[in-house]
Amino acid sequence: MMAQLIKQSEKNKAMDTPIYCRPVYAKGFTLIELLITLAIIGLLATLVLPVSRTVVQRSQEQELRRSLREIRNAIDAYKKAGDAGRFQLILGDSGYPKDLKVLVDGIIDISDPRHRKLYFLRRIPRDPMNPDMTLTPEQSWGKRSYESGADDPEEGTDIFDVYTKSPAIGLNGTPYSKW
Repeated sequence: MMAQLIKQSEKNKAMDTPIYCRPVYAKGFTLIELLITLAIIGLLATLVLPVSRTVVQRSQEQELRRSLREIRNAIDAYKKAGDAGRFQLILGDSGYPKDLKVLVDGIIDISDPRHRKLYFLRRIPRDPMNPDMTLTPEQSWGKRSYESGADDPEEGTDIFDVYTKSPAIGLNGTPYSKW
């Protein structure tokens, strides 16, 4: 029994002596780690923001190019149809449309026995550079008549060309109004 008491006493001593443990650190990030992370994110944001603006501007420029090409092709097709005698021209007219709406509404084809209409556009595209959404698509464009010069376009009795009214300059350095 004495031997058991000695063993028990040794066991209690072993339990009373402190066992060295590694200190437990708090889980999470330090303030310095968070500040460095925020600095890296801020640096990346300053690099990405100008690139995203350029991407948006390039997209708008592509839409402007597409819209100008579509309207100009329709104006040219109207002129060719008039020159070919597919609709009645009034003496002294240039043969260009009076407004953009006639390209969508169509004109009666006098060379067709059924007198069906000729259509040149499905719809008038909106000027992507014009931010005023209260304007109709036709009103969003600047119009140049046949009589006006290219340097100083003015509206007149017909529409020879269209241009954007935006004063901004494109990525290529050319003002949008000169496209």
